[in-house]
Amino acid sequence: MDSAKEPTLEMKENSVSPAAGESEMAEALRNFVPGSPEEKRLVRKIDLYLMPILWIKYVFNYIDRTNIGNAKIAGMQHDLNLTDDGYAWVLSIFFFGYLICEVPSNMILSRSRPSIFLPSIMLVWGALSAAMAAAPSYGALLGFRFVLGCIESGFFPGVLYMLSCWYTKAELGKRFAIFYTAAVLSGAFGGILAGAITSNLHDAHGIAGWRWLFIVEGVATVGVALVAYFVLLDYPATSKQLKPEERKLAALRIMYDGIANGIIGKPRLSHWQAFLAAVSDPRTYIFVVLFMLDVGAGTISYFIPTITLTLGYDTVKAQYMTVPIYAIAAVCLNVLAWSSDRHVERRWHITGALAVGFVGSVVCAAVQNAVVRYVMICFVAVGIWSALPLILSWTSGTISLPPEKRAIVLALVNAFGNFSSVYGSRIWPKDDSPAYHVGFGVTAGFLGAGMVLAALVPILCRLCQSWVGKDVTDDRSVQEVEVN
Repeated sequence: MDSAKEPTLEMKENSVSPAAGESEMAEALRNFVPGSPEEKRLVRKIDLYLMPILWIKYVFNYIDRTNIGNAKIAGMQHDLNLTDDGYAWVLSIFFFGYLICEVPSNMILSRSRPSIFLPSIMLVWGALSAAMAAAPSYGALLGFRFVLGCIESGFFPGVLYMLSCWYTKAELGKRFAIFYTAAVLSGAFGGILAGAITSNLHDAHGIAGWRWLFIVEGVATVGVALVAYFVLLDYPATSKQLKPEERKLAALRIMYDGIANGIIGKPRLSHWQAFLAAVSDPRTYIFVVLFMLDVGAGTISYFIPTITLTLGYDTVKAQYMTVPIYAIAAVCLNVLAWSSDRHVERRWHITGALAVGFVGSVVCAAVQNAVVRYVMICFVAVGIWSALPLILSWTSGTISLPPEKRAIVLALVNAFGNFSSVYGSRIWPKDDSPAYHVGFGVTAGFLGAGMVLAALVPILCRLCQSWVGKDVTDDRSVQEVEVN
């Protein structure tokens, strides 16, 4: 009887006063030694729980977003009587939904459980993708694409925020790069998968091949979402898959690194306070512009098959010739991210990558030799996609506190960056073929401007501190942006 009345360990922990908890955490921070065997084992365990499932989820996210192009050439344009302008709107309206819902989505994520939120939105967009097979008209397809953009908008910035809650600045770059590799590789092999589905299932049960494409890939997405419910972690202090001592160490190492996870320490900001903090910080707009320049240049990905076709290859070979471009970019972005994390440096790695893409774009605009152009397109792809995850990592590490603000900043940067796809896709008009002087010229302008801006980011952040004051930009963050 007496033992039944004794408080359990959980009751004792819950009865600890906030002051005592902060004092205990302060003591733990003073005694913390980074790089211990226990911490290395914990990081490996976190990697095992997070990286494979997030990578697979992003593959399906990117496929569900871009399979509209494969459906177009598989008969959708004919069946729905789509004009070229109508198809352009089908592409663009997705990003309007993306822009509208991305920030609210990250606001919700910062106050909810990632293990529930991220699989749930994946379940919904997978079901929508499958249902899109039933679209009877152009108007219905527009509606599906808009809602799909609204739902998918929460995934990519949500993952970025989640990873920033689990990994230190020295670990984050290569994790972002590994995650983003999923998009690059899905661009390489998505067409092969789409070809297999549309050719082998065309007219099965009286259903067109392009409709089967939406059904099969949408149902597969739903299946991955169901698995993710049981695998994905929450936040360091709340993930049930970790032991109590592992949760404490996970929270401690992030606090020691300077990226608070929002669970321990100061009171959390409300949604409105976090939004105001994000939009009133001038650094947010620096990273928004930098990311928009990179993603705007990245719209070349929609036209790489068309460009390879102009180099003299037939249609089938032109599709296969896109694979080495994406494969080389995937390898290089991971190598660059590994180097960036190893040296804890972002500024010159990003500047260098954008410079490589800039030079490649200039050569492509000036030279029309097929071999030279193909090699230079590889350099353009390497420059664009190697810089992209590092820009996001740099944003997260620079504007890291408080975490609610970080979530909104990442959402804003990603939302406006993706919105650049709306106008970026207009820089490759058919009447500019085969030279595509406008496309390569504008791409060179984007990458050149991004290169200069990346080199100037630390200087601009110091100017922001002088202009706004320490309420927005503290000394520690400016020092970090100079180093990172």
